[in-house]
Amino acid sequence: MEANFKNHFFSRRDFLRKCGMGMGAVSLAALFGEPNLLVPGAHAAQLTNPLSPKAPHFPGRAKRVVHIFLNGGPSHVDSFDPKPALEKYAGQSLPGEYIKTERKTGAAFPSPFKFKKYGQSGIEVSELFPNIGECIDEFAVIRSMKAEVPNHEPSLMLMNCGDSVQSRPSMGSWVTYGLGSENLNLPGFIVMCPGGYPVKENDNWQNGFLPGMYQGTYIDSQHTRIEKLIENIRSNHASMKDQRQQLDLLRHLNEEHQQARQRDGRLEARIQSFELAYRMQMEAADAFDITHEPQFIREMYGDGVHGRQTLIARRLLERGVRFIQLWHGASQPWDNHEKIEESHRKLAKEIDQPVAALIKDLKQRGMLDDTLILFCGEFGRTPTVELSDKGEVKYGRDHNPFGFTALLAGGGVKGGTIYGATDDFGFKTVENQVHVHDLHATILHLLGFNHEKFTYRYAGRDFRLTDVHGDVVKAILA
Repeated sequence: MEANFKNHFFSRRDFLRKCGMGMGAVSLAALFGEPNLLVPGAHAAQLTNPLSPKAPHFPGRAKRVVHIFLNGGPSHVDSFDPKPALEKYAGQSLPGEYIKTERKTGAAFPSPFKFKKYGQSGIEVSELFPNIGECIDEFAVIRSMKAEVPNHEPSLMLMNCGDSVQSRPSMGSWVTYGLGSENLNLPGFIVMCPGGYPVKENDNWQNGFLPGMYQGTYIDSQHTRIEKLIENIRSNHASMKDQRQQLDLLRHLNEEHQQARQRDGRLEARIQSFELAYRMQMEAADAFDITHEPQFIREMYGDGVHGRQTLIARRLLERGVRFIQLWHGASQPWDNHEKIEESHRKLAKEIDQPVAALIKDLKQRGMLDDTLILFCGEFGRTPTVELSDKGEVKYGRDHNPFGFTALLAGGGVKGGTIYGATDDFGFKTVENQVHVHDLHATILHLLGFNHEKFTYRYAGRDFRLTDVHGDVVKAILA
């Protein structure tokens, strides 16, 4: 009989188990955080799917999140933070001392857009966003946001990942890690970004040091055909039955490989991704097909790519996707250093109707109460006009991380409220400052997490989305 020499080589963990030293194996299980060792014959394939629904620290008001990301930094003084004082100083230098901006700026630049009070709250909203204005009573408007530096790359990382320098897991990855997904046939974290990748590309939705299955799944939502939206969603060469047999064989080989390597997280992520891709073939095709929606619903969201992707987002929320990020301005960003009136008007027209439609649609379906909507960019823009190198007026605004606006709705947020303030000109926060870490702490609180205890052990220390900072903004909680 031919000897099977492979089975004579054990890992240290296997050696302890096979020698009857059960308590030694249990000790190692506790030490390395591997509860499957407590179950006889258990291995990675028998563990609960890491994307299965999980309970937070306490009952959260929100169950899911939609982050509508206005890439490039929209101007708060032209949208949700009116500054009449800019009219008084139009064409003049602003009084007082202000932090230097990234580029050369000149005199006070009044907003070219008119503001109007909306709703019972009477919150003023720019003419750029008339549809959102009609829904403003659902929003908490934070006018005192603060980032750290006036550059896109670090500010994108801070808003999306909680750290402007180090590579860290994104907010969507943290939320999916903490709560799992309510539908194992779809990714728990989906990113729709039409027209290609933004600055920093998929770093914006990275899993960082979290297991790979928590990374965002990127969708180029400029496409309409499912085969274009989701690459390799269907096989042209094998039936579902054949694919299942192939996956079973591949899983068996991966599990054998994995057992010899003590549950390598990368292998587990690979196995899970193969299985998810197989299960998605039916579910995703249906979720992304908006022709199933009544005509009046499609008209409510609008015909453009952002209307379509926002409607798809609602369909994904209904199917249990936990975190959805909708990018706006990836290919043509809100980074309007010149001709801001023309550019902001065009960009706002693309997004105003879809966002208002999402709010109304979720509300009429009874989903707004437990769906958290975040609407913001990575920073704001200066109240002064940007100048060219030769001193010529460009009729645009430079980057401004010292004071900007973020809107939140649904999911336990107190709608129809204004929190915080910038100075008379909108340059910097002067009342109830909300750093990005505070925003993240508040979002996690609404989802049921104590942000200081929501951690992941990596490289010998406990990490969290808020790093070592952050306070929950209790004033905007319902």
